[in-house]
Amino acid sequence: MADEKHPSRREIESAQLEQLRSLLAELIPANKFYTRKLQDAGVGFDIASLEDFSARFPFTTKQELAADQLTSPPFGTNLTYPLDRYPRFHQTSGTSGAPLRWLDTQESWDAMLDSWAEVFRAAEVGAGDRVFFAFSFGPFIGFWLAFESAQRLGCLCIPGGSMSSEVRVRAILDTGATVLCCTPTYAIRLGEVAAREKVDMTRSHVKRIIVAGEPGGSLPTTRKYIETLWPGARVFDHHGMTETGPVTFECPARVGVLHVMESAFFAEVIDPASGKPAESGELLLTTLTRTGSPVLRYRTGDLVKLRPRTSELGTCPCGRHELALEGGILGRVDDMIIVRGVNVYPSAVEGILRGIADVGEYRVNVSTRNALAEMSVEIEPAGSCQDAKNLTAVVSRAFENALALRVPVTLVEPGGLPRFEMKSRRWIKE
Repeated sequence: MADEKHPSRREIESAQLEQLRSLLAELIPANKFYTRKLQDAGVGFDIASLEDFSARFPFTTKQELAADQLTSPPFGTNLTYPLDRYPRFHQTSGTSGAPLRWLDTQESWDAMLDSWAEVFRAAEVGAGDRVFFAFSFGPFIGFWLAFESAQRLGCLCIPGGSMSSEVRVRAILDTGATVLCCTPTYAIRLGEVAAREKVDMTRSHVKRIIVAGEPGGSLPTTRKYIETLWPGARVFDHHGMTETGPVTFECPARVGVLHVMESAFFAEVIDPASGKPAESGELLLTTLTRTGSPVLRYRTGDLVKLRPRTSELGTCPCGRHELALEGGILGRVDDMIIVRGVNVYPSAVEGILRGIADVGEYRVNVSTRNALAEMSVEIEPAGSCQDAKNLTAVVSRAFENALALRVPVTLVEPGGLPRFEMKSRRWIKE
C-alpha cells in the first residue's frame, strides 16, 4: 500500500517514464549534442519502458562533454534552446581536468532550487533558521543554489565569503546561526580553529551542519569528530554535481544513508568495468527536470552501494520509497589505488584516521614504482595530543588492522599540512 505522504515505487517509476519521454521530445532535434549522439548510436527516440531506456541508450561521459566544449567553444552543443534563454552560468571545480562550463535556463534553475529545498526540508531546516554559508562565492553551482533555495524557504542567509576561519567562527556565534553549510573538511577546520582560539562552542546555536563535496559526511568516524567539535549539532550529508545539480539527501531516519531525489533523476548503478547493472558500483544519472542542459545516463564516477529493500515496494523507516545509497558516496572510480593487492579508497583512509583522536590532519602520498603503487602517510598531531612520539606507531597499527597493509607514516609539526576551505586535496599522486 502506498505511503500517504510519499509516492510509491510504482508511482515513482511511472512518473519517471513520462518525464523521460517528455524530455526526449524536447531534446530531439533541438539539442545538437544528444541528437547527434543518439543518431550515431542508432537509437530510436521512443521509450517503451525504463528498462528499455537502460538497455538501448548509450552512456554519457565527462570526457565527451569536455571534448564537445573544446570543439564548439565556449559552451558546447548540449543546449536545448537559443543562448538568450540561459541566464545562469556555472562551471565545475576543475580538480580532475579542465572545468566544464554549464548554462541553465530559468526553468532548469527553478527545478534545481526545488531539489535543494528538499535537502533542507529533510534536514528540518526552514523559515526562522539562520544559515551560514562558510565559503567564498565563485562559479561553483552548489553555493548559489543552496543560498537562493534557503532564501525561498524563509531562512536568514548569512554569506561567509572573504572571511578568515577565525572571523567565520565568531560570525557564526555572533549571528546565532542555526545551520552551517560547508565541506566536512572545513567543518573540522572551523572547529579546530575555535578550539585553538579558545572559543566556547557551547555558545553555538548550530543544530545542523549540512556537508557535501567529500565522502566524510557519511563516514561514522568523521561525523563523530565533527559533532564533537560542534556540541549539539548533527551532521547532515548530501551530494550533487555541476552537471546534475543536487542529487541526494540524507535519510532523516537512517544516518549515513542517502536518498536519490527520483522526482528529478533516473538513477542506475553499474559495474564500472563491464557497464552492466550492479548493486554496488558507479552511479549513473539522467536529469529529468534540467531540460535546458541535460545529461542522459551520465557516468558520475561516484561509487555507491544500493541499500537492499525490505519489501516489494522498498519502504524506508522515513516513509520514502526512493532509492537509498548505503554509506553515501563511497569514493570515486578513479580514486581507488591497489597497494600490494589491496584495494584502497580515500574514504577508507579517512575513516581510519578520523577514528584516531590524536590525528589533527593528514596527507597521503602515492608513488608508482615498476608499475606498482605505494602509499605513505604524513600526519599532524591534534592540539590535544599528549604523546606525539608514539602517534606514528598507533597510526601504522590502525592501517595494518584495517587494511592488512604496512603503511609508512611520518609525523610533521603542528600547522605543517595545508588546510582547505573547499574540497580537500589530501591525496598527492606522483
